[in-house]
Amino acid sequence: MAAYIAFEGGEGSGKSTQAARVAERLDAVLTREPGATPLGGELRRLLLGSGDWTVGARAEALMMAADRAQHLDEIVVPALAAGRHVVSDRTAYSSLAYQGAGRGLGIDDVRVVNEWAIDGRWPDLVVYLRVDRAVARGRLDRALDRLEREGEQFHRVVGEAFDALAAAEPDRWVVIDGDRPVDEVAVDVWGAVAARLDLPVG
Repeated sequence: MAAYIAFEGGEGSGKSTQAARVAERLDAVLTREPGATPLGGELRRLLLGSGDWTVGARAEALMMAADRAQHLDEIVVPALAAGRHVVSDRTAYSSLAYQGAGRGLGIDDVRVVNEWAIDGRWPDLVVYLRVDRAVARGRLDRALDRLEREGEQFHRVVGEAFDALAAAEPDRWVVIDGDRPVDEVAVDVWGAVAARLDLPVG
């Protein structure tokens, strides 16, 4: 049966790199949130861009949920129905961490909004790349988006929220030490994915 696999983590965790590697190895559909659909691309520009507009915390949460609803309808659900694995760089869990905890909207309230937006279709497996903030900062050697530019306190709270989410759902989440070199991390990531999908590790 096709699996819906999420990669989660803070900024600079390496999740995009590892998601791409796993998707290639599985011949899966590789996607991301926000921005994977035409509508999502516009929402991503408004949410993360550097224009002269502001986005309030509640509006941010609702826009993320709107992107996610379109993403599930247009990409994730059809791919799974066709028998393709789906690997997504971020899912609804990111909103629980970023908007629920980071923006102080409340994880439970943001969960309700997203539960409705995705019609209850949460990932089957979440690979959480846990990275020390000092390591993460050193990896962000490019222009930063609006969320990436938030202060250390914001990102600390987001990281703590990811830790709590992983601890609350150990059957769904796998925590990987992302501080190490890319190839070392990839070995553990593939081992976790292969074990969940009952595939050879080698």
